[in-house]
Amino acid sequence: MSAVGQSGEAGFRPASRIASVGVSKILQIGARAAAMKRQGLPVIVLGAGEPDFDTPDNVKEAAKAAIDRGATKYTALDGTPELKQAIVDKFRRENGVDYALDEIAVATGAKQILFNAFTATIDPGDEVIIPTPYWTSYSDIVEICGGVPVLVPCDAAAGFRLRADQLEAAITRKTRWVLLNSPSNPSGAAYAEADYRPLIDVLLRHPHVWLMADDIYEHIVYDGFRFVTPVAIGPRLKERALTVNGVSKAYAMTGWRIGYAGGPKALIKAMAVIQSQATSCPCSVSQAAAVEALSGPQDFLKDRRESFRQRRDLVVSGLNAIDGIDCRTPEGAFYTFAGCGGLLGRTTPSGKRLETDSDFTDYLLEEAHVAVVPGSAFGLSPYFRISYATGRGELEEALSRISAACERLA
Repeated sequence: MSAVGQSGEAGFRPASRIASVGVSKILQIGARAAAMKRQGLPVIVLGAGEPDFDTPDNVKEAAKAAIDRGATKYTALDGTPELKQAIVDKFRRENGVDYALDEIAVATGAKQILFNAFTATIDPGDEVIIPTPYWTSYSDIVEICGGVPVLVPCDAAAGFRLRADQLEAAITRKTRWVLLNSPSNPSGAAYAEADYRPLIDVLLRHPHVWLMADDIYEHIVYDGFRFVTPVAIGPRLKERALTVNGVSKAYAMTGWRIGYAGGPKALIKAMAVIQSQATSCPCSVSQAAAVEALSGPQDFLKDRRESFRQRRDLVVSGLNAIDGIDCRTPEGAFYTFAGCGGLLGRTTPSGKRLETDSDFTDYLLEEAHVAVVPGSAFGLSPYFRISYATGRGELEEALSRISAACERLA
């Protein structure tokens, strides 16, 4: 029998482009937590970046109507004219930025927008500046495309925000993009206009560097924070900027898989080439639903935002009450990114010394049955992320367990 027949996998050689890329740590922790639940353990999972609200009824009705009228065929490659127009109107109405229809891209989620843009623009060795902590897929996509992620640490003392001097120091002749996410996953930090302006000034001095702004959490901000997208305050950057957004977070449409972006016509056209050989058009029914999401009533956003704010305050106060944990109050999104450096060096009841934030989160999962994600997964330690997009009762129970588990550390 041949070697292939014996093993079934002998001779397989993965492409070098994925050699350093693995399955997301978030998914790994989720899988472990799910396995523990199947064993009957009362695990509370605070790792998912997904709103616990349902998709609004008017959006669901729009999808049903699309099915009933037979809108179930292929659509235009990168978005129906109706959805592109709704996106143009949204950018103008909410962000004060004007795009033409051929400057709009629609894809199967904001992640595909990122992938299309990087694939269409990055040559081997090109650099992408990414402030840390960052969403895990950013650097992996860059590496898959042959690029080099340039990770710039931005800790709690800096508000988890990139400073102009850091950006200036990170730029080289190989820099292709800088990627900014506001409000941020995982930190919840957001850039106000005053935070953006020094960064924009730096970019204007380096015309070979493009800006990618991930605004997916735009509508989830608190305490009167005024969201602004960079192109709105730096219009001279519009010709080399991609503004990324989607319906997943604000409209609780994660499973509908619709992301979109506005950018220069040439870039949008190049992204369409990539999409044409990958997924072709996004789901026709999801696009019809997204038209209603962007164009229909928006009043529910205020109520949901207030619910998230209350949960944020609960989690921040609960974590800060625990000796050894320090949690900054985030401006937006639905995550806290708390420091756990004060707990490292302590010993668990079983005698294991906590050396890293991963050690701490493993301890919480195994001993307290609470699943959270270590900061190392997002490029910055020693921290851990909690997603508070879950019920208040679960959050209160999780905080109680975390507190008790920390008290047991020697």
